[in-house]
Amino acid sequence: MLRIVMMGTGPFAVPTFRRLLASPHQVLALLTQPPRVMRGNRQAPLSPMRAVAEEAELPVHWPESVNTPEAHEILRTYAADLFVVCDYGQILSAESLMLAKLGGINLHGSLLPKYRGAAPVNWAMYHGDAETGVTVIHMTPKLDGGPILAIAKTPIDADEDAVALEERLSLIGIEPVMDSIALLEKHGNNPPGELQDPALITKARRLRKEDGDLPWARTAAEIYNQHRAFQPWPGTYTHWLRDGAEPLRLIIKRMTPLASDAHVAPGQVASTDEGRLVVATASGQISLDEIQPAGKRVMQAAQFLNGYGLRPGDRFGSFEPLPGTDGTPPASPGSRA
Repeated sequence: MLRIVMMGTGPFAVPTFRRLLASPHQVLALLTQPPRVMRGNRQAPLSPMRAVAEEAELPVHWPESVNTPEAHEILRTYAADLFVVCDYGQILSAESLMLAKLGGINLHGSLLPKYRGAAPVNWAMYHGDAETGVTVIHMTPKLDGGPILAIAKTPIDADEDAVALEERLSLIGIEPVMDSIALLEKHGNNPPGELQDPALITKARRLRKEDGDLPWARTAAEIYNQHRAFQPWPGTYTHWLRDGAEPLRLIIKRMTPLASDAHVAPGQVASTDEGRLVVATASGQISLDEIQPAGKRVMQAAQFLNGYGLRPGDRFGSFEPLPGTDGTPPASPGSRA
């Protein structure tokens, strides 16, 4: 039986946390990200992990940084054998990892060393990977860089989005974590593990709002992958580049890729027949099935066509408003709006 401190914030960590709470191991406390204040000074809802911890009557701590002397004092009081880290949102320093007898393990949502970083599930789907999985590493201070203790693979279903895939991976990750803990129980601080090949490292940076802008010069399959990958945030959107009027921002809620050999320029409306809004891409077409015009409700394609008068030949594309004209302040020098 090990004495464990759990570190996690988001829903990806919840199934593993629940399994640890039900195991013979002694879960001592949870460290999670601090609560954030929302617009209007409203308190954000409890993080999924904090809600589980409070349900289990477990001590909860939310230091701004786990690597401060104050956080280290908290960790020393628990004299943990192991830190189990998943979806936490902070990188542990060498000094932090040394506060547990066996250091820490981390459950990561990719097949490391591929997709190190904050958004591995999203970028695997965006790039059209046929397969992904989870990896448990014995942690080092380098981001996602420790030796691999356990790995589990799964195909990416053709029509699931990032939300569904992440939920599946969170469940798939339970047994690799338990297997890794068993390795540490048996071998101590030097469990057998596979070193990551630096030549195979790819990065999975944090998502940005502009990642949702649809580039119609890509193929229909690539655009569909982008739409699935960036759910629920930043979602996907485009602009109707209207003649004689300001471009209209359209959030795309649902789409269907179509095979087509029609010779229509990417981004042009190819058809509005039978209430379907079909847009050309570099290869194939996309049916925009549910659309939300900026500031309006979500509409079916037929409703949108009836209300807005869009026609074949109209164009969709990117549009960058001048700073301040879309209701937001101008970007500061050296930053992006």
